[in-house]
Amino acid sequence: MLYAVIMKKIDGWLWIGYGFFILEGIILLSFKFVCPLTIIARRYSESSKDNFDIYLPNWLAKYNKIIYASILVIIIIITIYRLSA
Repeated sequence: MLYAVIMKKIDGWLWIGYGFFILEGIILLSFKFVCPLTIIARRYSESSKDNFDIYLPNWLAKYNKIIYASILVIIIIITIYRLSA
């Protein structure tokens, strides 16, 4: 999505990407900002680390929502700029 807005390729795929972000937001809101798969995985693990269920470094697993939400905000700002110009 970031590539699309930087390269001025605002097409259907970009809007599909926005739709997936909205769907993910609805799912996270309904599960109190915790992935439903993480809830299931916690039943089978005694680990309390943030990255127990994904192959990411612990620091990235801990802050992934903040990092990716920040990137999405940048994408939204550039999209608004591209559509208004």
